[in-house]
Amino acid sequence: MASPESTVHHPLFARLFERLVPVLEAKGGAEHRDELLAGLTGRVVEVGAGTGANFSHYPSTVIEVVAAEPESYLRVRAGEAARTAPIPVTVRDATAERLPFEAGSFDAGVVSLVLCSVADPAAALGELFRVIRPGGELRYYEHVRSERPRLARVQQAVDVVWPRLAGGCHTSRQSEPAIEAAGFVVERSRTFDFRPCVMSAPVAPHVIGMARRP
Repeated sequence: MASPESTVHHPLFARLFERLVPVLEAKGGAEHRDELLAGLTGRVVEVGAGTGANFSHYPSTVIEVVAAEPESYLRVRAGEAARTAPIPVTVRDATAERLPFEAGSFDAGVVSLVLCSVADPAAALGELFRVIRPGGELRYYEHVRSERPRLARVQQAVDVVWPRLAGGCHTSRQSEPAIEAAGFVVERSRTFDFRPCVMSAPVAPHVIGMARRP
């Protein structure tokens, strides 16, 4: 498949995100990543690796992580994180919607705060379904549309401008139904609010879960 070659380019947001990640980690994000990745085994594909914040949280039972990150600045940061990761990590230039990997070649997939910003969530999840082997897992950690009607309306209103300021991020996507629509079977999930700062109110509702590819 062809390389995405700068199809994702958010230079200002990428630098802001790099500075934001340590703040989120210190205020609870690190524990969320531990929960997300606990018990993973085998060969893993991570889509939208960002700065590589997940890499230090993978358990030793993972034999390899292949991480896709199409944004050039973030991909460099992820490469730096890969060099100090406790398990082997390779960072690739690839979009979520076009993964250059063989069908069924991974034991598990990971999406972490990425389904909010991919251009086509259904296509991205379809690609994950394709490259994860039958019986394999999809681990997900996403901010999602609120179940509270008032906040959900605020999220929809905010999404008029939020994606332009936040690297394509949408506050009101319903990621778990999209995961099920792609063919995965959700086996466990936990919803919670995560508000590390005042400005995070529109993206406070989160979910961590595991789904299986039949």
